[in-house]
Amino acid sequence: MESQKAAVQDPQPAESKTSPGKSALAASEPGNFLVLTAHDYRSPRKANIHFISEQLSERGKVRFFSLRFSRLSKRTQDPRLSLTDKANRVETFKGVDCYLWKTQWHPINTRRPWLRPAEDLLFKLYVAMAGEPLTTWIKEADVVLFESGIAPIFFDRVKKLNPAARTIYIASDDLDTINVADYVKRVFDRVASDMDVIRLPSKSLAKDIKSRDNLFFIPHGINHKLHDQKDESPYGEGIHAVSVGSMLFDPDFFVFASHHFPQVHFHIIGCGQPPHEGYGKNVTVYGEMPHDKTIRYLKHANFGIAPYKSQAVPDYLADTSMKLIQYDFLKLPAVCPQAVVGEYTSRHGYTPGDNDSIAAAINKALNAPHESSRVHFDWDAVTDRTLHPERFSDTSMIGGKP
Repeated sequence: MESQKAAVQDPQPAESKTSPGKSALAASEPGNFLVLTAHDYRSPRKANIHFISEQLSERGKVRFFSLRFSRLSKRTQDPRLSLTDKANRVETFKGVDCYLWKTQWHPINTRRPWLRPAEDLLFKLYVAMAGEPLTTWIKEADVVLFESGIAPIFFDRVKKLNPAARTIYIASDDLDTINVADYVKRVFDRVASDMDVIRLPSKSLAKDIKSRDNLFFIPHGINHKLHDQKDESPYGEGIHAVSVGSMLFDPDFFVFASHHFPQVHFHIIGCGQPPHEGYGKNVTVYGEMPHDKTIRYLKHANFGIAPYKSQAVPDYLADTSMKLIQYDFLKLPAVCPQAVVGEYTSRHGYTPGDNDSIAAAINKALNAPHESSRVHFDWDAVTDRTLHPERFSDTSMIGGKP
Protein backbone atom coordinates (compact mmCIF):
# COMPACT_ATOMS: atom_id res chain seq x y z
CA MET A 1 0.00 0.00 0.00
CA GLU A 2 1.40 3.40 -1.00
CA SER A 3 1.58 5.92 1.80
CA GLN A 4 0.07 9.38 1.25
CA LYS A 5 3.53 10.87 1.56
CA ALA A 6 4.61 8.81 -1.40
CA ALA A 7 1.57 9.93 -3.35
CA VAL A 8 2.76 13.53 -3.23
CA GLN A 9 5.96 12.65 -5.04
CA ASP A 10 5.39 13.46 -8.70
CA PRO A 11 7.19 11.47 -11.43
CA GLN A 12 9.52 13.72 -13.40
CA PRO A 13 9.09 14.54 -17.10
CA ALA A 14 10.40 11.71 -19.28
CA GLU A 15 13.04 13.82 -21.01
CA SER A 16 14.57 15.26 -17.83
CA LYS A 17 14.88 13.37 -14.58
CA THR A 18 16.29 16.50 -12.95
CA SER A 19 13.53 18.84 -14.08
CA PRO A 20 12.22 21.00 -11.24
CA GLY A 21 8.69 20.23 -12.42
CA LYS A 22 6.07 22.90 -12.83
CA SER A 23 8.40 25.87 -13.09
CA ALA A 24 10.30 24.33 -16.02
CA LEU A 25 7.10 23.47 -17.86
CA ALA A 26 5.26 26.69 -17.08
CA ALA A 27 8.12 28.83 -18.33
CA SER A 28 7.57 27.60 -21.88
CA GLU A 29 3.75 27.60 -21.88
CA PRO A 30 1.77 29.88 -24.18
CA GLY A 31 -0.25 32.60 -22.53
CA ASN A 32 -3.88 32.20 -23.69
CA PHE A 33 -6.14 29.23 -22.92
CA LEU A 34 -9.74 28.84 -24.10
CA VAL A 35 -11.97 26.25 -22.43
CA LEU A 36 -15.15 25.12 -24.22
CA THR A 37 -17.49 23.20 -21.95
CA ALA A 38 -21.06 22.86 -20.67
CA HIS A 39 -19.85 23.74 -17.15
CA ASP A 40 -19.43 27.23 -15.75
CA TYR A 41 -16.29 28.12 -13.81
CA ARG A 42 -18.36 30.01 -11.21
CA SER A 43 -20.59 27.06 -10.31
CA PRO A 44 -20.27 25.74 -6.75
CA ARG A 45 -20.23 22.18 -8.07
CA LYS A 46 -16.73 21.38 -9.33
CA ALA A 47 -15.60 18.92 -12.00
CA ASN A 48 -12.14 18.10 -13.33
CA ILE A 49 -12.34 20.90 -15.91
CA HIS A 50 -12.59 23.46 -13.10
CA PHE A 51 -9.44 22.24 -11.38
CA ILE A 52 -7.50 22.08 -14.64
CA SER A 53 -8.64 25.61 -15.50
CA GLU A 54 -7.57 26.85 -12.09
CA GLN A 55 -4.09 25.49 -12.76
CA LEU A 56 -4.06 26.99 -16.25
CA SER A 57 -4.80 30.40 -14.72
CA GLU A 58 -1.43 30.17 -12.97
CA ARG A 59 0.25 29.63 -16.34
CA GLY A 60 -1.50 32.31 -18.39
CA LYS A 61 -4.82 33.88 -19.37
CA VAL A 62 -7.87 31.59 -19.18
CA ARG A 63 -11.20 32.18 -20.94
CA PHE A 64 -13.99 29.82 -19.85
CA PHE A 65 -16.82 29.69 -22.40
CA SER A 66 -19.95 27.90 -21.16
CA LEU A 67 -22.14 26.23 -23.79
CA ARG A 68 -25.59 24.62 -24.07
CA PHE A 69 -27.58 26.99 -21.90
CA SER A 70 -31.00 28.37 -22.86
CA ARG A 71 -34.62 28.47 -21.80
CA LEU A 72 -34.60 24.70 -22.19
CA SER A 73 -32.17 24.46 -19.28
CA LYS A 74 -34.98 25.07 -16.79
CA ARG A 75 -36.52 21.74 -17.75
CA THR A 76 -33.33 19.87 -16.96
CA GLN A 77 -32.65 21.75 -13.70
CA ASP A 78 -29.28 22.82 -15.05
CA PRO A 79 -26.96 23.60 -12.11
CA ARG A 80 -26.02 26.87 -13.86
CA LEU A 81 -29.52 28.31 -13.44
CA SER A 82 -28.32 30.29 -10.43
CA LEU A 83 -26.00 32.16 -12.80
CA THR A 84 -28.72 33.20 -15.25
CA ASP A 85 -28.41 36.88 -14.37
CA LYS A 86 -24.72 36.72 -15.31
CA ALA A 87 -25.37 35.29 -18.78
CA ASN A 88 -24.10 36.88 -21.98
CA ARG A 89 -21.50 39.13 -20.40
CA VAL A 90 -17.88 38.63 -19.46
CA GLU A 91 -17.11 38.37 -15.77
CA THR A 92 -13.69 37.75 -14.30
CA PHE A 93 -13.96 35.25 -11.47
CA LYS A 94 -10.88 34.29 -9.49
CA GLY A 95 -8.67 35.39 -12.35
CA VAL A 96 -10.63 33.52 -15.07
CA ASP A 97 -12.73 35.28 -17.73
CA CYS A 98 -16.15 33.60 -17.73
CA TYR A 99 -18.93 33.77 -20.29
CA LEU A 100 -22.20 31.88 -19.92
CA TRP A 101 -23.66 31.88 -23.41
CA LYS A 102 -27.44 31.89 -23.07
CA THR A 103 -29.51 31.49 -26.21
CA GLN A 104 -33.25 31.19 -26.83
CA TRP A 105 -32.72 27.49 -27.54
CA HIS A 106 -29.88 25.03 -27.81
CA PRO A 107 -29.69 21.83 -29.86
CA ILE A 108 -30.51 18.59 -28.07
CA ASN A 109 -30.54 14.87 -28.71
CA THR A 110 -34.16 14.08 -29.59
CA ARG A 111 -33.37 10.34 -29.55
CA ARG A 112 -35.50 9.98 -32.69
CA PRO A 113 -33.55 8.83 -35.77
CA TRP A 114 -36.09 10.31 -38.16
CA LEU A 115 -35.36 13.78 -36.69
CA ARG A 116 -31.60 13.57 -37.22
CA PRO A 117 -31.56 15.77 -40.35
CA ALA A 118 -33.28 18.51 -38.34
CA GLU A 119 -30.93 17.91 -35.40
CA ASP A 120 -27.91 18.23 -37.68
CA LEU A 121 -29.19 21.54 -39.00
CA LEU A 122 -29.79 22.91 -35.50
CA PHE A 123 -26.27 21.99 -34.36
CA LYS A 124 -24.79 23.71 -37.40
CA LEU A 125 -26.92 26.80 -36.74
CA TYR A 126 -25.82 26.80 -33.11
CA VAL A 127 -22.16 26.97 -34.12
CA ALA A 128 -22.91 29.72 -36.62
CA MET A 129 -24.79 31.74 -33.96
CA ALA A 130 -21.73 32.10 -31.74
CA GLY A 131 -20.37 35.59 -32.22
CA GLU A 132 -18.48 37.68 -29.69
CA PRO A 133 -16.66 37.14 -27.46
CA LEU A 134 -16.08 33.58 -28.68
CA THR A 135 -14.72 34.62 -32.06
CA THR A 136 -12.11 36.90 -30.49
CA TRP A 137 -11.27 34.36 -27.80
CA ILE A 138 -10.67 31.69 -30.45
CA LYS A 139 -8.42 33.97 -32.49
CA GLU A 140 -6.37 34.92 -29.43
CA ALA A 141 -6.04 31.42 -27.99
CA ASP A 142 -2.76 29.52 -27.95
CA VAL A 143 -4.48 26.40 -26.61
CA VAL A 144 -8.14 25.40 -26.94
CA LEU A 145 -9.53 22.73 -24.63
CA PHE A 146 -12.72 20.90 -25.68
CA GLU A 147 -14.51 19.01 -22.92
CA SER A 148 -16.51 15.93 -23.89
CA GLY A 149 -20.08 16.82 -24.72
CA ILE A 150 -21.13 19.49 -27.21
CA ALA A 151 -17.75 21.29 -27.39
CA PRO A 152 -16.20 19.26 -30.28
CA ILE A 153 -18.73 20.69 -32.75
CA PHE A 154 -16.71 23.93 -32.57
CA PHE A 155 -13.46 22.22 -33.67
CA ASP A 156 -13.80 23.17 -37.34
CA ARG A 157 -14.48 26.79 -36.45
CA VAL A 158 -11.43 26.88 -34.19
CA LYS A 159 -9.18 25.49 -36.91
CA LYS A 160 -10.60 27.96 -39.45
CA LEU A 161 -10.14 31.03 -37.24
CA ASN A 162 -6.90 29.95 -35.58
CA PRO A 163 -5.19 27.01 -37.34
CA ALA A 164 -2.07 27.40 -35.18
CA ALA A 165 -3.88 26.84 -31.89
CA ARG A 166 -3.01 23.66 -30.00
CA THR A 167 -6.17 21.57 -29.50
CA ILE A 168 -6.77 19.33 -26.48
CA TYR A 169 -9.79 17.10 -25.86
CA ILE A 170 -10.71 16.45 -22.23
CA ALA A 171 -12.56 13.11 -22.21
CA SER A 172 -14.51 13.55 -19.00
CA ASP A 173 -17.15 11.06 -20.18
CA ASP A 174 -17.92 8.60 -22.93
CA LEU A 175 -20.25 10.29 -25.44
CA ASP A 176 -22.71 7.41 -25.52
CA THR A 177 -22.91 7.38 -21.74
CA ILE A 178 -23.94 11.03 -21.58
CA ASN A 179 -26.34 10.59 -24.52
CA VAL A 180 -24.97 13.23 -26.85
CA ALA A 181 -26.65 13.64 -30.19
CA ASP A 182 -25.57 11.56 -33.16
CA TYR A 183 -24.28 14.71 -34.87
CA VAL A 184 -21.83 15.39 -32.04
CA LYS A 185 -20.53 11.81 -32.15
CA ARG A 186 -20.06 11.94 -35.90
CA VAL A 187 -18.16 15.22 -35.69
CA PHE A 188 -15.93 13.90 -32.93
CA ASP A 189 -15.23 10.69 -34.86
CA ARG A 190 -14.14 12.82 -37.80
CA VAL A 191 -11.93 15.28 -35.93
CA ALA A 192 -10.49 13.06 -33.18
CA SER A 193 -7.32 12.20 -35.07
CA ASP A 194 -6.75 15.90 -35.80
CA MET A 195 -6.66 16.84 -32.12
CA ASP A 196 -3.17 17.41 -30.73
CA VAL A 197 -3.99 15.65 -27.46
CA ILE A 198 -6.86 13.48 -26.25
CA ARG A 199 -6.62 13.21 -22.48
CA LEU A 200 -8.17 10.05 -20.98
CA PRO A 201 -8.67 9.86 -17.20
CA SER A 202 -9.39 6.14 -17.59
CA LYS A 203 -7.89 3.74 -20.12
CA SER A 204 -11.37 2.23 -20.56
CA LEU A 205 -12.39 5.35 -22.49
CA ALA A 206 -10.02 4.49 -25.35
CA LYS A 207 -12.09 1.70 -26.85
CA ASP A 208 -14.71 3.92 -28.53
CA ILE A 209 -12.41 6.68 -29.81
CA LYS A 210 -11.49 6.56 -33.49
CA SER A 211 -7.93 7.71 -32.99
CA ARG A 212 -4.84 6.19 -31.41
CA ASP A 213 -1.55 8.06 -31.63
CA ASN A 214 -2.83 11.14 -29.77
CA LEU A 215 -4.41 9.27 -26.82
CA PHE A 216 -2.79 9.78 -23.42
CA PHE A 217 -3.72 8.34 -20.03
CA ILE A 218 -3.82 11.09 -17.39
CA PRO A 219 -5.89 10.25 -14.29
CA HIS A 220 -7.88 12.83 -12.37
CA GLY A 221 -6.04 14.76 -9.70
CA ILE A 222 -6.73 15.90 -6.18
CA ASN A 223 -5.75 18.92 -4.12
CA HIS A 224 -3.06 17.62 -1.79
CA LYS A 225 -3.62 20.55 0.55
CA LEU A 226 -6.90 18.99 1.64
CA HIS A 227 -4.96 16.97 4.19
CA ASP A 228 -3.50 20.14 5.68
CA GLN A 229 -6.79 21.99 6.16
CA LYS A 230 -7.72 22.24 9.83
CA ASP A 231 -11.40 21.53 9.30
CA GLU A 232 -13.49 21.06 12.42
CA SER A 233 -15.91 18.16 12.45
CA PRO A 234 -19.48 19.10 11.51
CA TYR A 235 -20.72 16.00 13.29
CA GLY A 236 -21.70 15.20 16.82
CA GLU A 237 -20.98 11.93 18.58
CA GLY A 238 -21.62 8.61 16.88
CA ILE A 239 -21.03 6.99 13.49
CA HIS A 240 -21.37 9.14 10.37
CA ALA A 241 -21.52 8.28 6.67
CA VAL A 242 -21.50 10.83 3.85
CA SER A 243 -22.65 10.93 0.23
CA VAL A 244 -21.85 13.83 -2.13
CA GLY A 245 -23.18 14.60 -5.62
CA SER A 246 -26.24 13.82 -7.69
CA MET A 247 -25.05 11.54 -10.50
CA LEU A 248 -27.37 8.51 -10.79
CA PHE A 249 -28.41 9.12 -7.18
CA ASP A 250 -30.33 6.20 -5.65
CA PRO A 251 -32.58 7.25 -2.73
CA ASP A 252 -33.64 3.63 -2.17
CA PHE A 253 -30.14 2.89 -0.90
CA PHE A 254 -30.77 5.20 2.06
CA VAL A 255 -34.35 4.07 2.59
CA PHE A 256 -32.97 0.62 3.39
CA ALA A 257 -29.66 1.59 4.98
CA SER A 258 -31.10 4.17 7.37
CA HIS A 259 -33.49 1.63 8.90
CA HIS A 260 -31.08 -1.30 8.85
CA PHE A 261 -28.28 0.75 10.45
CA PRO A 262 -30.06 3.06 12.94
CA GLN A 263 -26.73 3.63 14.72
CA VAL A 264 -25.32 5.35 11.60
CA HIS A 265 -26.18 8.96 10.74
CA PHE A 266 -26.31 9.37 6.95
CA HIS A 267 -25.45 12.79 5.49
CA ILE A 268 -26.53 13.40 1.87
CA ILE A 269 -25.00 16.49 0.22
CA GLY A 270 -26.13 17.93 -3.11
CA CYS A 271 -28.17 14.98 -4.35
CA GLY A 272 -30.56 17.24 -6.25
CA GLN A 273 -33.62 15.60 -4.69
CA PRO A 274 -35.81 16.42 -1.69
CA PRO A 275 -35.74 14.08 1.32
CA HIS A 276 -37.45 10.77 0.55
CA GLU A 277 -40.46 9.99 2.70
CA GLY A 278 -38.96 6.58 3.41
CA TYR A 279 -35.77 7.90 5.01
CA GLY A 280 -35.20 7.21 8.68
CA LYS A 281 -34.69 9.99 11.20
CA ASN A 282 -30.95 9.35 10.97
CA VAL A 283 -30.74 10.89 7.48
CA THR A 284 -29.88 14.56 6.91
CA VAL A 285 -30.20 16.03 3.41
CA TYR A 286 -28.22 19.14 2.48
CA GLY A 287 -28.55 21.28 -0.63
CA GLU A 288 -25.79 22.21 -3.07
CA MET A 289 -22.63 23.02 -1.11
CA PRO A 290 -19.36 24.67 -2.21
CA HIS A 291 -16.63 22.12 -2.76
CA ASP A 292 -14.38 23.38 0.03
CA LYS A 293 -17.27 23.19 2.51
CA THR A 294 -17.89 19.52 1.82
CA ILE A 295 -14.36 18.47 2.72
CA ARG A 296 -14.90 18.59 6.47
CA TYR A 297 -17.86 16.24 6.06
CA LEU A 298 -15.60 13.79 4.24
CA LYS A 299 -12.63 14.12 6.58
CA HIS A 300 -14.59 13.33 9.70
CA ALA A 301 -16.92 10.61 8.35
CA ASN A 302 -16.54 6.93 9.15
CA PHE A 303 -17.15 5.98 5.52
CA GLY A 304 -18.28 7.48 2.21
CA ILE A 305 -21.02 6.35 -0.15
CA ALA A 306 -21.34 6.52 -3.94
CA PRO A 307 -24.99 5.45 -4.30
CA TYR A 308 -25.17 5.02 -8.06
CA LYS A 309 -28.62 3.81 -9.02
CA SER A 310 -27.69 1.22 -11.60
CA GLN A 311 -25.22 -1.63 -11.63
CA ALA A 312 -24.87 -0.92 -15.37
CA VAL A 313 -22.73 2.17 -14.84
CA PRO A 314 -19.86 2.77 -17.27
CA ASP A 315 -16.69 0.89 -16.33
CA TYR A 316 -14.56 4.04 -16.62
CA LEU A 317 -16.43 5.52 -13.63
CA ALA A 318 -14.26 3.35 -11.40
CA ASP A 319 -11.37 5.65 -12.35
CA THR A 320 -13.17 8.97 -12.87
CA SER A 321 -15.72 9.30 -10.06
CA MET A 322 -14.59 12.44 -8.26
CA LYS A 323 -16.36 11.47 -5.05
CA LEU A 324 -14.63 8.09 -4.97
CA ILE A 325 -11.26 9.73 -5.70
CA GLN A 326 -11.82 12.15 -2.81
CA TYR A 327 -12.85 9.36 -0.46
CA ASP A 328 -9.74 7.36 -1.29
CA PHE A 329 -7.37 10.32 -1.01
CA LEU A 330 -8.78 11.18 2.42
CA LYS A 331 -8.42 7.51 3.41
CA LEU A 332 -12.15 7.03 3.73
CA PRO A 333 -13.56 3.52 3.14
CA ALA A 334 -16.22 3.68 0.42
CA VAL A 335 -19.45 1.83 -0.30
CA CYS A 336 -20.38 1.72 -3.99
CA PRO A 337 -21.87 -0.57 -6.65
CA GLN A 338 -19.67 -3.53 -7.47
CA ALA A 339 -19.31 -2.21 -11.03
CA VAL A 340 -17.18 0.75 -9.85
CA VAL A 341 -15.03 -1.00 -7.26
CA GLY A 342 -12.34 -1.53 -9.88
CA GLU A 343 -8.92 -2.37 -8.47
CA TYR A 344 -9.33 -0.16 -5.42
CA THR A 345 -9.10 -2.02 -2.11
CA SER A 346 -10.63 0.88 -0.17
CA ARG A 347 -14.01 0.27 -1.87
CA HIS A 348 -16.66 -2.21 -0.80
CA GLY A 349 -19.15 -3.20 -3.47
CA TYR A 350 -22.83 -4.05 -3.48
CA THR A 351 -25.51 -4.74 -6.07
CA PRO A 352 -28.09 -1.91 -6.36
CA GLY A 353 -31.46 -3.12 -5.13
CA ASP A 354 -29.96 -6.07 -3.25
CA ASN A 355 -30.38 -5.18 0.41
CA ASP A 356 -28.30 -8.08 1.68
CA SER A 357 -25.32 -6.96 -0.40
CA ILE A 358 -25.80 -3.35 0.74
CA ALA A 359 -25.75 -4.47 4.37
CA ALA A 360 -22.62 -6.56 3.78
CA ALA A 361 -20.81 -3.66 2.07
CA ILE A 362 -21.64 -1.23 4.88
CA ASN A 363 -20.48 -3.71 7.51
CA LYS A 364 -17.18 -4.13 5.66
CA ALA A 365 -16.73 -0.36 5.41
CA LEU A 366 -17.41 0.09 9.12
CA ASN A 367 -14.60 -2.35 9.91
CA ALA A 368 -12.17 -1.36 7.15
CA PRO A 369 -8.83 0.39 7.71
CA HIS A 370 -8.61 4.06 6.73
CA GLU A 371 -5.97 4.06 4.00
CA SER A 372 -5.52 5.00 0.35
CA SER A 373 -5.38 2.35 -2.38
CA ARG A 374 -3.72 4.38 -5.15
CA VAL A 375 -1.18 7.11 -5.81
CA HIS A 376 -2.85 10.47 -6.39
CA PHE A 377 -1.47 13.25 -8.60
CA ASP A 378 -2.23 16.83 -7.70
CA TRP A 379 -3.93 19.04 -10.31
CA ASP A 380 -0.64 20.74 -11.08
CA ALA A 381 0.81 17.43 -12.26
CA VAL A 382 -2.40 16.58 -14.16
CA THR A 383 -2.31 19.93 -15.98
CA ASP A 384 1.36 19.56 -16.92
CA ARG A 385 0.58 16.16 -18.41
CA THR A 386 -2.50 17.48 -20.22
CA LEU A 387 -0.57 20.30 -21.90
CA HIS A 388 2.43 18.19 -22.87
CA PRO A 389 1.79 14.47 -22.26
CA GLU A 390 4.66 13.50 -24.56
CA ARG A 391 7.06 14.74 -21.89
CA PHE A 392 5.96 12.12 -19.37
CA SER A 393 6.57 8.38 -19.64
CA ASP A 394 3.54 7.51 -17.47
CA THR A 395 1.02 8.93 -19.97
CA SER A 396 1.75 6.44 -22.72
CA MET A 397 -1.13 4.38 -24.12
CA ILE A 398 1.16 2.32 -26.42
CA GLY A 399 -0.60 3.30 -29.63
CA GLY A 400 -3.85 4.03 -27.85
CA LYS A 401 -4.41 0.61 -26.28
CA PRO A 402 -4.70 0.18 -22.50
